[in-house]
Amino acid sequence: MASYQFNVVGYIQSPYKQKFAIPRQPGLIPEATGYLVLESDYSDDAILRGIDSFSHLWLLFVFHETADKGWSPMVRPPRLGGNTRKGVFATRATFRPNPIGLSVVKLEGVERKNGKLILKLSGIDLLDGTPVVDIKPYLPYSDALPDAAGGFADAAPETAMTVSFSEAASAFCQQQSQYPDLQVFIDKVLKQDPRPSYKKQRDGEQSYGMTLYNYNIKWTVNGEHNHVTEIHQLPE
Repeated sequence: MASYQFNVVGYIQSPYKQKFAIPRQPGLIPEATGYLVLESDYSDDAILRGIDSFSHLWLLFVFHETADKGWSPMVRPPRLGGNTRKGVFATRATFRPNPIGLSVVKLEGVERKNGKLILKLSGIDLLDGTPVVDIKPYLPYSDALPDAAGGFADAAPETAMTVSFSEAASAFCQQQSQYPDLQVFIDKVLKQDPRPSYKKQRDGEQSYGMTLYNYNIKWTVNGEHNHVTEIHQLPE
């Protein structure tokens, strides 16, 4: 069996510090901004010449946190409630024969910082530290196929989840200045209902926590309502 070795061209800096809370697909939360920091071997400005004429990019990346956990020919897609099995090649599950993912992101700009060449991105669904192995321009005339069949994921996921913030949590969002859209970002993440499928079936109030950027966010879920109770900055 043939095998190939690829070089990592860069790493993602993302607000998602854990798999929990990452949206199921890219573009669902436009406020999710991050960076692709290119490795030094690819820091020549010429490598990105012309890229600013494209609004979106394809990123090929490695599922680095699950790469060592093997793969399965059948998986349970969260979109189907985790109760129905599908062939792994009929899904975008992480447990694949080759742990490679594909994501389309919006290009917000290119900058150089501390000698590093950096792409600023939005609408990302990538874990912090994700290794990227290739970058390709998104071509609307060939990549956007409005008449294509989407199988069991034919439309964007929707929930009836609502979100509220305690006075303290709301005040924290307003007082911090690093991320102007922090409250909107948290709101949209929670409206995606990131809980595991089996927990969505439970009755009564549930408490959760997650890390976004360098903040620890705590909230409760009661029925179809999320209430953000606390937000704390984590030590650097």
